[in-house]
Amino acid sequence: MTSAKVVMDAIVAQGMLPLYFNPDESISVEVLRALHRSGVVAVEYTNRGDAALQNFKKLVEVRNAEMPGMLLGVGTIKNMQHATDYLAAGADFLVSPGYVAEVAAHCVKHDIFFGPGCMTPTDIIAAENAGVKFIKLFPGNLLGPEFMSSIKEIFPKLVFMPTGGVDTTRESIEGWFKAGVSAVGMGSKLVSKKLMEARDYDGIESSAKQVFELIKLIRG
Repeated sequence: MTSAKVVMDAIVAQGMLPLYFNPDESISVEVLRALHRSGVVAVEYTNRGDAALQNFKKLVEVRNAEMPGMLLGVGTIKNMQHATDYLAAGADFLVSPGYVAEVAAHCVKHDIFFGPGCMTPTDIIAAENAGVKFIKLFPGNLLGPEFMSSIKEIFPKLVFMPTGGVDTTRESIEGWFKAGVSAVGMGSKLVSKKLMEARDYDGIESSAKQVFELIKLIRG
């Protein structure tokens, strides 16, 4: 099992966390390959539908065969059963849309990365007191960079990443980094439904490469 710190360092180093789901197993696999070609080393596959767990097992199989070093996590973990199922399937890390106390406790105890979604200082304090080090600000489009700027000094030891509404434009990404986040979560704006439907894997690869270039420029 990959330690929580190794996962956190990888996400912070790449400056973004791509996340996606597709009910089709082969599309899910090809998107993973495209992201890997772009230089992505940590990916979140979202636990969104009935096919998610089976697809994830396939992704782990392909990753083990072709992409040593790639970290595969799972999002939309809402309870301990989800956590147990995906950890058994080989997940390197877990992400949630909210703060789930039992999942946080399990992950902290076993040194597994857990990124809970938090929307209020109360959520963030609960996560911090449980031993969580990485906070997903969700939904990012409702909170905005101003929220990050205003809470940053209260939580100097935590690492923050917004998810939801982060666009692939310089303006959007730069706004968040200037506010103090360490990475941005990117879903449909990066791996869009349109690109997946068209099976445009080159488009997904080039989109991810462009975001990497932007983050490099922004970080200087």
